[in-house]
Amino acid sequence: MIFVTGANGFVGSALCTRLSEQKTPVVAASRTDGSTRHLAQLPYVTACLAPDLLSSGAEQEWTSVLAGCEVVVHAAARVHVMSTHADDAALFTQINVNGTLTVARAAVRAGVRRFVYLSTVKVHGERTAIGKPFVFNQAPCPLGAYAISKYQAEQGLRDIATETGLELVIIRPPLVYGPGASGNLALLMRWLAKGVPLPVGAMDQNARSLVGLDNLVDLMVTSTWHHAAANQTFLVSDDHDLSTLELVRLIAQAGRLPARTVSVPVPILRGLASLVGKSGYVDRLTESLQVDISATKALLGWSAPVSIRDSMARLFESCA
Repeated sequence: MIFVTGANGFVGSALCTRLSEQKTPVVAASRTDGSTRHLAQLPYVTACLAPDLLSSGAEQEWTSVLAGCEVVVHAAARVHVMSTHADDAALFTQINVNGTLTVARAAVRAGVRRFVYLSTVKVHGERTAIGKPFVFNQAPCPLGAYAISKYQAEQGLRDIATETGLELVIIRPPLVYGPGASGNLALLMRWLAKGVPLPVGAMDQNARSLVGLDNLVDLMVTSTWHHAAANQTFLVSDDHDLSTLELVRLIAQAGRLPARTVSVPVPILRGLASLVGKSGYVDRLTESLQVDISATKALLGWSAPVSIRDSMARLFESCA
């Protein structure tokens, strides 16, 4: 049986659905009562109210709910938010580090064999030079409270795995997209649907790795059972990098929308963005972030099962 935390989330919900389709018994856990009710209606899925990660008796409570499970997939996390609140760092540490290690220690006590941890490519940094993608074993360089907390959790999990023999799998995805996705891709979709001319015509020199939800879930499922996945760290992507201009055109094509673009020199865009406090947004559109998944493919014999065009088409399923 597989236990999935964060089962009401974007990735966790899709993972539970896939496991159900494959007739794999799964416990779908979330902190909010009733938020996984739709999953509980699926065959092979049992809904579970997750214990508080930070309570004084959290480890004992988690040990109880994990009893009988062979694999834990930890997809629950405090996610990256655009905020400068003074308490952010502490909250990320409490939930993403302390909470994760509580679940891992409880998993060991409950006799769980494998722990699959959904981390982030941001542990490597925020950007890459063209043609110099991140590789799984390069020195981490996390920036910001979110990335730092995910890397600290990775380190703590490795210590637990070394001490106890728990099989640990770490997966570091870049931006994940799919039906119901939020964030920058959802914003681009809305602008394209409204026919707004986008100033991305000159953004054809960068390259970004993305991963469709179906492809990420496929690797996560593979990581729950593949013998070679034990104690490994994997980067994942669609294996097809895009410039921002290519991305906009592909989204437009998938949604059968006109791609109205305007060519504005990137330095001018950055200058305008800095005047209105949006430099970070323009940076994410213009800079590169590539990942090399050759090690993932070689070790697991894995390849992305869904093409980037088909994955992009799925973006619009929730809009139909």
